[in-house]
Formats: sequence, structure tokens, C-alpha cells
Amino acid sequence: MSNLERDPVESVSGPEPTHAAAIQVLAPRDVPLGGPRAMRVRRTLPQRGRTTIGAWCFVDHYGPDDVAASGGMLVPPHPHTGLQTVSWLFEGEIEHRDSTGSAEFVRPGAVNLMTAGRGIAHSEVSTPATTRLHGVQLWIALPDASRGIAPFFEHAQVEPVIVDDAEVRVFAGSLPGVEASDGLDQEGAVTVFSPLVGAQVELPAGGEAWIELDPAFEHGLLVDLGPLTATIPALDDEPDDARPDADPLAVAGHTTGLARGELGYIGVGHEGVRLRAGADAPARAVLIGGTPFGEELVMWWNFIGRDHDEIAEFRRQWQADVIAAGDADGRFGTVDGFDGAPLPAPELPTVRLKPRS
Repeated sequence: MSNLERDPVESVSGPEPTHAAAIQVLAPRDVPLGGPRAMRVRRTLPQRGRTTIGAWCFVDHYGPDDVAASGGMLVPPHPHTGLQTVSWLFEGEIEHRDSTGSAEFVRPGAVNLMTAGRGIAHSEVSTPATTRLHGVQLWIALPDASRGIAPFFEHAQVEPVIVDDAEVRVFAGSLPGVEASDGLDQEGAVTVFSPLVGAQVELPAGGEAWIELDPAFEHGLLVDLGPLTATIPALDDEPDDARPDADPLAVAGHTTGLARGELGYIGVGHEGVRLRAGADAPARAVLIGGTPFGEELVMWWNFIGRDHDEIAEFRRQWQADVIAAGDADGRFGTVDGFDGAPLPAPELPTVRLKPRS
């Protein structure tokens, strides 16, 4: 999915606090994607004070939408640089096409991962058979050493793994003891370029699970169905009455209630989180995480770069090569099979984009 805002907010990323005892609740903001009948999404990353969680730098949550009322998803060809896009659905079906020649449908239980590298263009359209659309669109920032690679696309089916009362589907990276390849088809895990995890966790009404975490990671829990209660143990430098051999499902520490659409941030140093659904309703969350991303980023529109001049050059090439049809084989290539025009870039702001130091 593109960032279709006509006046996109510049997002700059640098060092941010990653050590926190309690869970920080990040509220979403409502973002319209296009005109008055267009889809609306709930965006929790980036936002002021928290632009990345590991290498995850963009979280859009949408639906469930009645496609007859919203018009569904119709995102024309648009560019990306320096990132990976992850498409994960709860309901519906989306057709992906990109300038590497890939054409693939994504449905619930499968992951589409597109690596933009030095530059790619793609379109996303909900299919005519889709009556309800519901899912998340996530971006992963590529580290400097990998962001200039050639673009490519991957698709994989993901099977659930049972953890206590939960069904866990690891669609990228790994959880301690649950590798993504354990739940993916025999073609193996999708490719990532930094240590991270992306997973769906589902609980029945009244269910609970202890989800092990990598303590070197910071994590985020995006609640799709809720409410959901999350408990993390006290850190080593905090007072804690729990015995060393205590049942993790009885762990005491910091408990936070998370409503649908909220994202709970868990800092580094935590080895697990207890998740509990309400007594009367199931719960579902998307867990993201990774080692803190130590590089400076500039995110503007659909580009990730390192400084203003780089972003400006990406925009110039998109406008000249694709919108003005100057070079079909340029940095972003051509998306075949989409019935319509590509998406023009917004105007750059009048001040220089600056990464946070």
C-alpha cells in the first residue's frame, strides 16, 4: 500500500529511547487514502516520539471495511525505495503487481513481501470477489548496506503454531523457539535484512499465552481484535517478588490493557509477554519487533532515504521517468497489467528534509 496523503508528513528517525519498564500505548491516527469514498486506515507508525520499532517503520491497520461502501483498495502504480513492504490480511483478497514482473494475490494466511531495494513500482487492488477488506500494511526499513540491492518479490503461505491457548503465525523473522520456516511452506521463510519478527497471535475468549521474546529486540503489539491485556515481568533492575521458577502465565509485573487499534510498545530487555483475551471475546494482535534500528532515516511519501537530496532525486526520477514517460526502464521500471495511470508524487516541502541526529 502506498502512502497516498497529498501532503505527507516528513518522518525523520534517529536514536530513540528503547529501554522501558512499562508498556507504552501508542494511539492511531485516522488517515484517508485518496478521495471521499476512499479507504481510511489507522496509522500507528511513524508518530511523534516513536518512528521505528526495530526496522519496522510504518504500520497501517484497516478494516473491516464493507467494500460496497468504501470502494475497496485501488492503489495505482507508485514507487518505493530503501524498504520492504509486508502485506498481511485478515479478510479479503488483494492483487499485487510490480515492476519486476511479479503478479500475485494475497489472502488471509499468506504473506506478500516486496523488497524495494534501489527502487520499484507496484500496484495493489482488491479483487471483485472481495466484499470485506481487513488487514495491515507494514514497512521495514532496509539497513544502509542492503538498501541498494535489486528489487524482488516473495510470497509464502503461513501455517499456525500453537503456543499455550494461542495460534501464532510467524510471517517474517522469528520468535524464540518458533522460526518463520516452521510455519511457512516448503519454499522457506521470506527474506529479511536485519534481526526482526513479524507474527499474528490469536486467542480465544478467555484464552492466554506466554509469548517468548528476544530480549535484544524492542517490540510492538498492534491489537486488531480486542481488548487485549498484556503483562511484562519486571526488569532485572526493578523489584520483583516472583520466584525464579514461577509459571510465566502467573507472572506479575506491568499490566496494560490495549484497545482495538492501539499499539503497545515494549522496550528491550524483556524475555516474554503474557497475553490474555477478555472473557467474552477473542483477541488478535500483530507482533512486530527487532533490534533497535541505529541508522538515521528520512521517510517522505513512499521513499526512504538518508538525506533531502536523495529523496529529491528519487522524486525527480519518478516524475521524469514514469509520470512523464521518459524512461520505462529507469530506476522504478514499469508495472504491466494495471488499467490506469501511475500516481504522481506530491510536491516536496519548501524546507529541506533533515534526519534527526
